[in-house]
Amino acid sequence: METSPFPLPTDTAVRLSDAQRDQVRAVVDGLLPVVGGEVDHPAWVTAARAASQRLPHELRAALREFRHEAGAEGVLLVRNLPVEEDLPATPVRPGSVRTRASVAGGVIATAMLQLGEVIAYRNEKSGALLQDVVPVPGHESQQSNAGSVRLHLHTENAFHPNRPDFLGLMCVRADPTGDARLCTASVRRALPLLSENARRVLSEERFLTEPPPSFGGGEGVTPVHAVLRGAPEDPDVVVDFASTHPVDDPARQALEELRVAFERVTHALALDVGDLALVDNRLTVHGRTSFSPRYDGTDRWLHRVYGALDRRRTRIHTEAGGAVLR
Repeated sequence: METSPFPLPTDTAVRLSDAQRDQVRAVVDGLLPVVGGEVDHPAWVTAARAASQRLPHELRAALREFRHEAGAEGVLLVRNLPVEEDLPATPVRPGSVRTRASVAGGVIATAMLQLGEVIAYRNEKSGALLQDVVPVPGHESQQSNAGSVRLHLHTENAFHPNRPDFLGLMCVRADPTGDARLCTASVRRALPLLSENARRVLSEERFLTEPPPSFGGGEGVTPVHAVLRGAPEDPDVVVDFASTHPVDDPARQALEELRVAFERVTHALALDVGDLALVDNRLTVHGRTSFSPRYDGTDRWLHRVYGALDRRRTRIHTEAGGAVLR
């Protein structure tokens, strides 16, 4: 995969001062005992939503601005956030999730609740709101968060009619090899590289998308859909280069043109401990470079949370208006 040799622009990153980091820590420490630390309990989410209002003003302002306008890259990186001082070994089991509150879990949850409502999917990791992204033995070649081969660029849960609007990835343990990098590419950067014909074809309902392996085969292929949606001059994108399939040759050519354009504008970022990467899932696709797991407890470990802007929109796919979508 050819990635840009340049880091993300400096205006996509916010680094907290040590005093601000300590303020965040005080906020999330108060969440640890709520309802026994059961993060999937509605009362814990309610408490986290209230606690998010006490995050440092500068952080809340950056999150609010990102929600309003995600910028050319569609990524916000927040650095120097608190995590646990004494982590257990990186999990190696399939479907790993966090069911109990932790410092890092509280950080990513409160940040995401400044962007929208946290959501999950019933058929993905048991519907847990706080999920682990870790390499899993035997899943190396899988196109999923459990794999370690190159993860192709994709819209998160592109197949689902209610995809998350935002994706949060927080690093609690960095890749010891230094090889694993989060890759992002914005449709706002790629669009000018496309021909008029490719734009037209990508805006037509000529594509099908399958669910990712993390859904365990419990979902079907989407109805035929367009890859570019909305305003022609600033469209949203819905694509997964591992599982989106064109229905005819012109669509295949246009999809390949988009893939090449995305690779030309891709940034690769090595996440460090305390880094939180927020991705606007409507504008920016993401993936990961390949790496070599050790499976010795020291491998890369991220927490993942999804955010949705409109609870009314997602309600049709939830039970009793909850956070877990069908």
